[in-house]
Amino acid sequence: MPKPVVAVSIGQKYYPRLFNELSWQMLADFAEVIHHPGQEPATKQDLIALLPKADAVITSWEVAQLDADVVAAAPNLKVMVHMGGSVKRFASDAVYEKGIAVLSARSALAVDVAECALGFILAGMKRIWPLAKTVREGGWRESPYWPSREVHRKTVGVVGASFVGRHLIELIRPFEPARVLLYDPFVSQEEARKMGVILSDLDVLCAECDILSLHAPLTPATQHMLNASRLQSMKDNALIVNTARGGLIDEPALIAELQKGRFFAFLDVTDPEPPAVDSPLRTLDNVVVTPHIAGCIEDCSRLSELAADELRLFFDGKPSSNLVTQDMYNRIG
Repeated sequence: MPKPVVAVSIGQKYYPRLFNELSWQMLADFAEVIHHPGQEPATKQDLIALLPKADAVITSWEVAQLDADVVAAAPNLKVMVHMGGSVKRFASDAVYEKGIAVLSARSALAVDVAECALGFILAGMKRIWPLAKTVREGGWRESPYWPSREVHRKTVGVVGASFVGRHLIELIRPFEPARVLLYDPFVSQEEARKMGVILSDLDVLCAECDILSLHAPLTPATQHMLNASRLQSMKDNALIVNTARGGLIDEPALIAELQKGRFFAFLDVTDPEPPAVDSPLRTLDNVVVTPHIAGCIEDCSRLSELAADELRLFFDGKPSSNLVTQDMYNRIG
């Protein structure tokens, strides 16, 4: 029986970052691998040229969408697996109409993002950046950001039970927060109980949490979900962490609250991204903005290892826990 043909559509300049010896061997063990020859990720025309003989395709950041034209040029295509976060820009209705399975390696990426979010929580609660600035300028503990705070016995609010949100819940547990509140309209009470969290209305979560970490997709329903009234309701000395999407927060409203000095924010994403050169987010002492680094940067090989394993399971006829159904596709950002 011939091996399935797996097409790799990412730019070859990204191979050292996204693949390792193990992931290439995992693919070779069950598949014939063909490659988009360019250094840059495949364009639409590149995909049309690459996919006619492919049974599967691996996509990642910057690869063109598998739209109706691409799907029409790929008569044998049975499955795509995306090495990244959201598949929204890479799959299409045409993919689902053709019956092509959509798999995602986002759960591997989620590990890095959740670990980074935890780091931001610890650094943000300790107010490390403004306190270090005070010391660098010759001061000590006379800073308005003293005293530092701890996670222990604080109320943590998690917005979105994504892979990242769920992993963060596990990571935060050893710090013994007083409670973890979760806002996610798609999570049942039984699921919340199994996760060890309390389902909460978003207004209640914002008003009661000491730490708020955002992990929701950006959709029309979640755009500016952290709006002026919810930001105004937050406690003094609270911490906001955003490693999801900048558009989840009404940024002018956030800046207005930050300018009051009431709370602290760690933002890995902004809206727009990057922030304007003259944005107060670049100068306020009670906000730290990082250049979208929460996901893997240097070594993303966990993504390719998971992608290879997912494709092996698919061609062995085994179910996947990383399948993105059309219903899921329609409500993700």
